[in-house]
Amino acid sequence: MTKLIIQIPCYNEEKTLPVALAALPRDVSGADRVEWLVIDDGSGDATAEVARQAGVDHVVRLPRHQGLARAFVAGLEASLRAGADIIVNTDADNQYCADDIPKLIEPILRGEAEIVVGARPINEIKHFSPIKKLLQRAGSGVTRLISQADVQDAPSGFRAFSREAAMKLHVFNEYTYTIETVIQAGQKGMAITSVPIRINEDLRPSRLVKNLPSYLYRQLLTMMRIFVTYKPFRFFATAGVLVFLAGLLISVRFLYFYFTGNGAGHVQSLILSALLMGAGFFLAVIGLVVDLISVNRQLLEILDWRMQKIEERMSDQSTVMTESRSRDEAQ
Repeated sequence: MTKLIIQIPCYNEEKTLPVALAALPRDVSGADRVEWLVIDDGSGDATAEVARQAGVDHVVRLPRHQGLARAFVAGLEASLRAGADIIVNTDADNQYCADDIPKLIEPILRGEAEIVVGARPINEIKHFSPIKKLLQRAGSGVTRLISQADVQDAPSGFRAFSREAAMKLHVFNEYTYTIETVIQAGQKGMAITSVPIRINEDLRPSRLVKNLPSYLYRQLLTMMRIFVTYKPFRFFATAGVLVFLAGLLISVRFLYFYFTGNGAGHVQSLILSALLMGAGFFLAVIGLVVDLISVNRQLLEILDWRMQKIEERMSDQSTVMTESRSRDEAQ
């Protein structure tokens, strides 16, 4: 029996949430059971009440506003506890066409992917400015380069996760989960793909992208942070080699002047060279240390995943024993 849970992170969405919920399906091809889950991220309005009145199966309320990334993770955890085999994440502003959910989960049902990202028709979105469209394509390109995953629309929040993938993901960023989860999945060797999806009319301006420079800055920081997290030695070693080479070139320049009899006026170059070469060596050492820490973190993530699997197995055995005991008592 395959259970699909459709989760929606919400923050003050009492006006748009009914529209999004009205479009969600209760029957999806390939899923035996479909449930809805709403994450109320510390809303100050009636978001949770609206969700319950609309017949949402699970409502998770965060005690205070913690941001989209935290709400997304809370939804994954709640969906896993509720026994989801596949989790679909969508937005409360009804941006994504819910009729494309069967298309979104199809690669997971076929066993071809663990994560599927819905690729929006960026060029056709009227409320996206030319600059925003360009940045969306550039950001997705950089994400593909870092993650080595074929994802056409990395910032898209319309995506599906297998149970195994949801258990393995750990979101560190507090701003957004979209770029981080793609890069993380690619670095962990998960099977990730994209499918083209449709979008609906814009109901409200994006709350995540308040202005392009801020959004771009945050996304670049996220990419750098994830790359440092999963490839620390490559990052620090590359920086260290570049700094060391700069110092080496300056020292060669000093030696040239020294052997031609003009070294006395270039002592500052020798000092700068020594500083740069020392800094380059220091960066390489930091890379080694951080790489060891990264290996330790990955082992902890594997341990966390195994603990979740053990808890699942114990829960299943407990359920079987309870059902068996009930049958014996009935007899």
